[in-house]
This record gives sequence, C-alpha cells and structure tokens, in this order.
Amino acid sequence: QVQLVESGGGLVQPGESLRLSCAASGSIFRLNVMAWYRQAPGKQRELVALITTGGSTNYADSVKGRFTISREQDKNTLYLQMNRLKPEDTAVYYCNAAQPPNLYWGQGTQVTVSS
Repeated sequence: QVQLVESGGGLVQPGESLRLSCAASGSIFRLNVMAWYRQAPGKQRELVALITTGGSTNYADSVKGRFTISREQDKNTLYLQMNRLKPEDTAVYYCNAAQPPNLYWGQGTQVTVSS
C-alpha cells in the first residue's frame, strides 16, 4: 500500500503562485509515473501534469508555461509549482501514483483563485 498526502493549497488572487506538495509513504518502491489531477465543481477530473521516474514531463495545454511538476526521489515527494494562477485553475488538486498494477490517490487539496 502507498499513502499520498497533499498539502499547499489555499486561496490566492489571480496572478499569484502556489506550490503543492505530495508526500508518499508506505510501500513506495517501484513507484512509476506520478501525476497531479484536478477536479472543478461540476466537471470531470482531469490530468494537470505527470512525471516519469526518468524525469520526463507532460502537461495539460491549459497549464503549459505556468505550472511545473517535479519530484524528489530521495524525499519521496512530488511537487507542483503553479504560477500566474487564473480563476479557472480553481479546483481540488489530487496527487496520483502508479505502482503497477495499482493506482493510488491522495485525499486532495483545495486551490481557489479569486479576487
């Protein structure tokens, strides 16, 4: 089993920044791809960004150039640096980790962008 705990969400104004963290614990060996997803009210959960064990990344078009995903292998921690936040970034953000054949999710952290 793998446990994922997100932190770093909050209320910010448009144009500001936040950094989300996701701490992984438990049977974390052989963790494969890690990712951030988000779900806004009334919408489906969507992929925001992912990173492989080799450091390759992929981003949703809506966040390219503003968000950066990274991971510290020795700290078993995943990050999402979010810059130039927009109201449409408001959502619950979830950490996700793949340990084939299992997928694990955190409990989510709320990000609200509002003036």
